Amino acid sequence: MDQWIETVLEQFGAFGVGMLMLLENVFPPIPSELVMPWAGYSVSQGQSSFLAVVISGSLGSFAGAWAWYWGARRIGKQRLAAWVDQHGAWLTISRDDIDRVDRWFGEWGAAAVLLCRLVPGLRTLISVPAGFAEMPPFKFSVYTAVGTVAWTSLLAVIGWWLGKNYGDLAGPLSWVSTGVIALMVAIWLYRLVQQRRMRARSTTHG
Repeated sequence: MDQWIETVLEQFGAFGVGMLMLLENVFPPIPSELVMPWAGYSVSQGQSSFLAVVISGSLGSFAGAWAWYWGARRIGKQRLAAWVDQHGAWLTISRDDIDRVDRWFGEWGAAAVLLCRLVPGLRTLISVPAGFAEMPPFKFSVYTAVGTVAWTSLLAVIGWWLGKNYGDLAGPLSWVSTGVIALMVAIWLYRLVQQRRMRARSTTHG
């Protein structure tokens, strides 16, 4: 994937940065931890403008975050809960889980949106509870924009500062994102196994 990301950015420049950051939010396995440091490296080589790559990357990331927020808001918590009642077993999600997330977001709200934009793997997902909670669009936009610009700028500065050695840090950072996703999958598998065991015991005792 590293080579593909570099090819896209070499061909499309700042526009490619925005395109990949949009995809990163829609399809999280594309890591911003590789995209933005490479963009910063291109700045150090005089191939791009720092302002251009940060603006483009931030706009792409912001658009992806808004897509998740808008989708969650349109679906709504009640419609999701009804769907989970019928099909949530395979996702190991129950109506109680949705209520817990809703209460958690109700407590943290804006702080969660802002801070999670700086956490690999959670940057995309935080838009979902924000949408279900019907967080005001303007408030969501402001905190998302601040967190997004901070994240893209930080990674671009790292790539710019490291120059040709940007891969020394971009690689480990991409593993953080992959590790968070892997942890989420592991938790899902654990919950699925536990759920099936509980059902088996219930059937046996019944």
